[in-house]
Amino acid sequence: MTLHNYEPVGNGLRTDHPVPGLPFVDDAHIPVEDRRAVEAVGRNRGENMWGRTDKCADRGWVAYTSDPKRLDLAWCVRWHPEHGRSVVLYRNADSSGAYMAFMKTAQLFRAGGYWWDGATWYRPGQIFDWASEVHVQRQVPAASTVTAADMITGGLGDRARVLGVEDVDLDAALQGPWTAHLAAWVATRSDTSRALSRCVVQMTAPELAADQLVTVTEMAEIAGLSPSTLRAYLTRGESTVPTPQAVVGGRSMWARVVAQEWAEQRRRSPDGAASAMAAHRDSSHLSLGVNDLWQQYTNTFAMQIRESPTLRKRLALRWRTEESVREIATELSWTVAADLDSIVPTHLLARTIRGAVLDELATSHQLHGGEHDYTIFQDVAEMLDWLVRHEPRLAARTITEIIGEAERRQGIPREAVTQAITDALHLDGALDAAEYDEFLERALPPSA
Repeated sequence: MTLHNYEPVGNGLRTDHPVPGLPFVDDAHIPVEDRRAVEAVGRNRGENMWGRTDKCADRGWVAYTSDPKRLDLAWCVRWHPEHGRSVVLYRNADSSGAYMAFMKTAQLFRAGGYWWDGATWYRPGQIFDWASEVHVQRQVPAASTVTAADMITGGLGDRARVLGVEDVDLDAALQGPWTAHLAAWVATRSDTSRALSRCVVQMTAPELAADQLVTVTEMAEIAGLSPSTLRAYLTRGESTVPTPQAVVGGRSMWARVVAQEWAEQRRRSPDGAASAMAAHRDSSHLSLGVNDLWQQYTNTFAMQIRESPTLRKRLALRWRTEESVREIATELSWTVAADLDSIVPTHLLARTIRGAVLDELATSHQLHGGEHDYTIFQDVAEMLDWLVRHEPRLAARTITEIIGEAERRQGIPREAVTQAITDALHLDGALDAAEYDEFLERALPPSA
């Protein structure tokens, strides 16, 4: 596991376990003090070798390189002028994702994606705010940081050691207590009396207590899924299921709040927003607007077939019943309703609606200085309503873009824009207010 302090002392395999449980690995062959040198170890050195380095927004830097002795492994080094250095050994296939995560403000990760910025612990980033185009950062209440000094107990033990990179077995379990391996690592260092109190080893928090962890079955219930569906997601790596916070007796366990935020993100996804506007809660996934269009053309085609002598002559006598005619009309109208995007250029329409709403908000802001409730005029509101009913996924994204643009460019608080959109749909939309409320609960940006 990574140790983190003011000196270049830490290394290990991955960082996603709640309790240190992975070996220490010797990084002496990697020049961890110099980011350019780390990059140079792997950059353009041959097939399956690569290196890179970048500066971070917090005045630190991050670098990684493929290991020259083990091409299936890669090193990530994160350095900050105040908080120090972390050196972590990853599977090579995972290193690019880890590298991108370290490029922001994260100093290290623990417990299945919980992360520390040098002052505060945050939950795994799951909920995406499309208006701001960033993940919502939610702090962990009552989190405490545990240092190496807090965990040094007892001696080395018979099996405690720092591994060479060639000795790393990705499938082997750690033998003996981790604190003994920690002591073995300390024994290889010089001047650690000061550094150990600054080496961040892990975190503790009430929400990570054993009684706050949930199983696959409980997590599926929180998300409104069957356990078999969630197990299938886990097996196939689908639906961005969060990394478990612990593995107990071979069973994955998640913090209840992590499961709840995963369920929240599913509700707020484009598919979640679309389900609020679904006419049929089944595999057809028709939006209310497309379903209305389908029914409209069914009635039109049925009338044409029924009343047109020419069309009726083409039907065999046994197919002239009202029910049969309507079945044919239904099939014909489905072709029209399902091909909505070729009838109406919905993506272009969405951009037009976005511009119209932003223009009205800007005009209102200039005239009144934001000291009144913002309004969206009826014609624009009705077009926004049409988009919500016919293309709810696109509408959800358009609404978040409107909120983000109004906030960034015009300084209009997102709460005011949200209220204006809600009022417009309630007043000028074709559906009941409750149906819009359900849609907006899933489509609007999340709170912090």
